Amino acid sequence: MKQWLPGSMGGKGLAIALVVAVGAWGLSGFYRVQPDEQGVVMRFGAFHGTTPPGLNYRLPWPIDSVTTPRVTRINRIDIGFRGPADPGMPISQRIATGRDVLEESMMLTGDENIIDIDFAVFWRIRDAGEYLFNTRNPDQTVKSAAESMMREVIGRTPIQPALTEARAQIEQAVRQGTQAILDQYNAGIEVTQVQLQKVDPPSSVIDAFRDVQRANADRERARNEAESYRNDIIPRARGEAERMNQEAIAFKDSQVARARGEAARFTSVLSAYQAAKDVTIKRIYLETMTEILRRNPKVIVDDRLQGIVPFLPLNDAGPAAGPRAGQSAPRTSAVLPPTQPATPGGAR
Repeated sequence: MKQWLPGSMGGKGLAIALVVAVGAWGLSGFYRVQPDEQGVVMRFGAFHGTTPPGLNYRLPWPIDSVTTPRVTRINRIDIGFRGPADPGMPISQRIATGRDVLEESMMLTGDENIIDIDFAVFWRIRDAGEYLFNTRNPDQTVKSAAESMMREVIGRTPIQPALTEARAQIEQAVRQGTQAILDQYNAGIEVTQVQLQKVDPPSSVIDAFRDVQRANADRERARNEAESYRNDIIPRARGEAERMNQEAIAFKDSQVARARGEAARFTSVLSAYQAAKDVTIKRIYLETMTEILRRNPKVIVDDRLQGIVPFLPLNDAGPAAGPRAGQSAPRTSAVLPPTQPATPGGAR
C-alpha cells in the first residue's frame, strides 16, 4: 500500500498524476447539445450565454455549468378546463373527460352577455436564456397573459359573432396579444397557436339561448326568402318595362316612317302633277276608279243583246282572275224584259 501513497511517489510521478488530473478536468468541459435543445451556459451561477446544437466546450465545473432545455417541443396550457394528464390525448377528449374551471372560462362579451369559453395555448421556447432567467414561472406567465388577452378580446366582441363566424379572428387576436405581452417581459417564449375548444352560453341559460338562436335562424331564413323573391321579381318587372318601352319606340318609329313615306309619296305625286297635269289627272282617275270598282259590286250590260239583260256577278273575281280550284266558273244570269205581244211576222 505504501507505493500508492503520495509520500512514496517521486516528484516525477506526482507531476504526471497532476497533469492527468488537470487534463481530465479540462476534458470534462466538453458537452453535446441535441438538435432539439439549446445550451445555456452559467458561470458561477449567472447567465453567461447560449450555445447551438452540436459539440461545445465550457469551462469545467465548478466554473461553468450547462443546462440544455428542449426548445423545439410544443408545450400546451389548458385554460377554462383541466383535462387528463396524458399529453397525447386529443384536446376534445381531454375536455370531455376533464372538468370545467368556471372562474377561468366565464367571460363578459361586448354586448354584456356571459359566455363560457375553453381554449388551449400552444407555445415553445424561443430563447432559452431569457426563458430560464427572465421569468420565475414561465407556464403561469403564459397562462395569465393568454387569459387576460382572451378576456380583453371577448369584451370587444358581441356574443353572436363569438359563437359563430368570429372564432378564427378571436384566436388570431389572442395569439398576437399574448405574444406582445410575453415580448414585453422578455420571456423568450413564442406562442404558436391559440385554439378555441368550447364556446357556449352558460349551462343554466343554454336552452333559452338556443330558442333565441332558432328564432334568429327563422328570421334569417325569412329574410333570405324575401331577398330571393325581390331579386326574382324586380329584374322581371324591369325586363317587362324595358320590353314595353322598346315596343313603344318601335311603334313610334314605324308610324313616323309611314307618315314620312306618305308625305314623300304625296310630294312625288304633286311634282308629277305639276310636270304633266293632264296625264297625272287621268292616271289618278284610272287608279281611283280601279280601286272603287274593285271594292264594289259590278254589273256588266251588253247593249248588243236583244230582249235579255245579262247579269254577271263579279264581286269576288278580279278583272283577269279565273275560277278558283274546286269552284265552277261564275254563271251568267239574265234578266228578261217584260212580255211583249207577238209581232205580225210570227216572231216570239
